[in-house]
Amino acid sequence: MADSSFDVVSEYDMQEVDNAVNQAAKEIAQRYDFKNVGASITLAGETITMVANAPERCLAVWDVLISKLTRRGVSIKSVDIGDGEPKASGKEYRLEGHLKKGLSKENAKKLSKLVRDEGPKGVKVQIQGEELRVSSKSRDDLQAAIALLKGADVDCALQFQNYR
Repeated sequence: MADSSFDVVSEYDMQEVDNAVNQAAKEIAQRYDFKNVGASITLAGETITMVANAPERCLAVWDVLISKLTRRGVSIKSVDIGDGEPKASGKEYRLEGHLKKGLSKENAKKLSKLVRDEGPKGVKVQIQGEELRVSSKSRDDLQAAIALLKGADVDCALQFQNYR
């Protein structure tokens, strides 16, 4: 019998991110607590820029974006905002979030070590670029590996694809 396998990737749906940013921009434009504070949010390529006239307002814009992203099924781990502190830029404060796609080498090594050490015995793990291929003769072992990886503490969103 041939080996069964699946891929572990870290991706996001760009259309869902765009929709979440647009919904957040509409809410910011309509909410009373954002009136006259110069609050805005924009998406340019892989960067989300949040602007307001006070650091607290900038963080409030981030909270609105978090709620919109989670409703649309996009993991917050897909957005890297650095230290999370808004930077002063003239009279306004900016907070930039960069979208992350792909597993970093450190995360791939950490996940493969986790599966090899704590996973079922017949499971093989290969790092292939920015994804991880997990294979085994038993589909039950693959299900156990997925459960193990879902519980792993990594700083990126994990998706499981090509389960066959």
